[in-house]
Amino acid sequence: MRTAARELAFKLIFERLFVKENYTFDEEFFAVLEKEEDKTFAKDLVVNFEQNRASIEETVKEKLIGYSLDRVYKVDLALIYLAVTEIKHLNTPHQIVINEVVELSKQFSTEKSSRFVNGVLSAIVKG
Repeated sequence: MRTAARELAFKLIFERLFVKENYTFDEEFFAVLEKEEDKTFAKDLVVNFEQNRASIEETVKEKLIGYSLDRVYKVDLALIYLAVTEIKHLNTPHQIVINEVVELSKQFSTEKSSRFVNGVLSAIVKG
């Protein structure tokens, strides 16, 4: 399972919501992951988010009905960005990604966040 890699990538994406200057990710960020394939997967998620951030933000913004990006909890926003990155740029089946991200939202966000995250991601997947 890639759960640990997704969790690490989520944390790094969350951090990027607050740090505006460009920086590179050192290998030490990924050292907590034991498997090399998990390290590679986490790096791919973060790099793809960085490279495609503008289009990912636009995709999310289009599906936020009654919200603007700055009104969404940053934890939820980072989780949604993670999912959109994986679905659109790493071509992981959306059912797997949504399930994993909803579980992460239950762990890291508010009681109502899992429904919100699921709803936004479902709207994005449906187009």
